Amino acid sequence: MSEDQRLTKRSEDFSAWYNEVVLRAELADYSPVRGCMVIRPRGYAIWELMQRALDDMLKATGHQNAYFPMLIPESFLAREAEHVEGFAPQTAVVTRAGGKELEEPLVLRPTSETIIYAMFAKWIQSYRDLPLLINQWANIVRWEKRTRLFLRTTEFLWQEGHTAHINEEEAETEARSILALYRRFMEEWMAMPVITGLKTESERFAGALRTYGCEALMQDNKALQAGTSHNLGQNFAKAFDVDYQTAAGQMDYVWNTSWGVSTRLVGALIMTHGDDKGLVLPPRLAPVQVMIVPIWKTDADRVAVLQVSHRVSEVLRESGLRVEVDDRDGMKPGAKYYQWELRGVPVRLEIGPRDVAEGQAILARRTGGKVPVKMDEISEFVNETLEMLQRSLLDSAKSRQAQNSVRDVTMDQLVELMAGKGGFAYGGFCGNAACEQRIKDETKATIRVIPDPDFQSERKPRKCVACGEAATTEAVWAKAY
Repeated sequence: MSEDQRLTKRSEDFSAWYNEVVLRAELADYSPVRGCMVIRPRGYAIWELMQRALDDMLKATGHQNAYFPMLIPESFLAREAEHVEGFAPQTAVVTRAGGKELEEPLVLRPTSETIIYAMFAKWIQSYRDLPLLINQWANIVRWEKRTRLFLRTTEFLWQEGHTAHINEEEAETEARSILALYRRFMEEWMAMPVITGLKTESERFAGALRTYGCEALMQDNKALQAGTSHNLGQNFAKAFDVDYQTAAGQMDYVWNTSWGVSTRLVGALIMTHGDDKGLVLPPRLAPVQVMIVPIWKTDADRVAVLQVSHRVSEVLRESGLRVEVDDRDGMKPGAKYYQWELRGVPVRLEIGPRDVAEGQAILARRTGGKVPVKMDEISEFVNETLEMLQRSLLDSAKSRQAQNSVRDVTMDQLVELMAGKGGFAYGGFCGNAACEQRIKDETKATIRVIPDPDFQSERKPRKCVACGEAATTEAVWAKAY
């Protein structure tokens, strides 16, 4: 590998490394439109695998897909005051169409609560219509000041769930259940551990009663909000007259939830597992799980090696794997290895004339190590290797998160930690917004979540990190994307 091929090391400039991986692994590219990105086929294939897995999980829990317009009457946003105030700086507005000025401006959806609940008001009449469980796969436009490919762009792709329920308890159960579903997807598919919990008032979704989040720790020890789930209470129902007749014959407003994850998860995947060679993909989300690289020097060798390579690919595909054969002429094997390592393919199979003669292939793991594999055992061995790689990536990420989490921090420790290596800092919090703001001002760290029981410290903190008064809860601070 030449000097100009090498990626910037993560330890030297994590941000530059990230951008280089996205571009050189051909995941996305910059668009002519400010702040937007073009998702290239390799990047979109990862998103499709995420989408397919999440879609199956959501449908298994009774949710149905629908689609709503991306153009929203400006007056709809104004109906929920807190909501419009929260999104006003990010909205893009259409004022002219068809060669004429519009009577009412239309907003390109920054999120779809308003237009969806306007439709819910038409569809919901009785308690028999509840719960209503809807999911939408769509694009979103938010006019961001600072953008970064996948992590924060003016336009991005996501799924957004919107549900209506008969009471607060049912809505709260829904919001919490989706949070758990997101966590399961992130750990089982992305091999990315997250901590879940309640967001503070300052971090709450505009118009929500409560917001819950999934927070992941990237390799540069910054937090990434990977997904959110909101109990919206009756705020939107009252704004859009989404009421229903109860079993007792009275009228009441529904209780709503909304929740979503986006193409930001592709960025999270890169920053969780990537190394100085490039992308490292968990097998479940790798568009190509196995790349077969035939090796030959003579025409006679070429025929035999290619024949075996394609036969192996057929065997592996029959076992359900995503496999390709790199049989390009005029390119050295080493250059091919470099390219597929950069693109994160979990397993590479090298097959040369000697391997054909000995009835084997050489299996190279993306995370390191090579081993010969007998052809008659190759399907079982490759499948077992992929399962092992999936587990090991999660274990490694969990270990890294634990090593970079500090419990029961003092204010001095928090300031020092955020000025230095960063990470998750657990500490006491009195619940006072002034203390939350003081820590943000002094450290640039925010409360990511009030952690759920699974993530709380064994010994509960007694004093607030900021003021020293009695702590009412534990909080997790970090600098964040």
